[in-house]
Amino acid sequence: MIGGNAPRPAPRAEPGRESPAGTDDLAQLVERLREAEARRDAHGREILIGEFTVAGWRVPLLHLAGLQTLTRNEAAVLRFLGWGRANGDIGTLLNMTENTVRTHMNNAIRKLDLDGVRELNSLAGLLFLPLE
Repeated sequence: MIGGNAPRPAPRAEPGRESPAGTDDLAQLVERLREAEARRDAHGREILIGEFTVAGWRVPLLHLAGLQTLTRNEAAVLRFLGWGRANGDIGTLLNMTENTVRTHMNNAIRKLDLDGVRELNSLAGLLFLPLE
């Protein structure tokens, strides 16, 4: 075809400089496998959330990455929520206002991609409620 939209052949790399087809896909696959392995291994060890350690089996894999992004205060609020404390009590224990406690809760909800306070309370109980 003259002047048509005929496909052009792909440019050839210089000899010795060829890159295998799908190298980027392979690199992404390897990275995903490493991340999955790290999440799986998390169940067998302790996880650091803020300054608190939690048994890995208590941490839902879905929330593992988000929990590790919580600030020290957000993690402390989460811990007291897990123990069943009210917002006012948490504020007194952490020397902050109740509004600040709510702010830390909302930040945690956003970071963990939860639907609200009920899910946050459930997760906090799963993580920090004593079993004994």
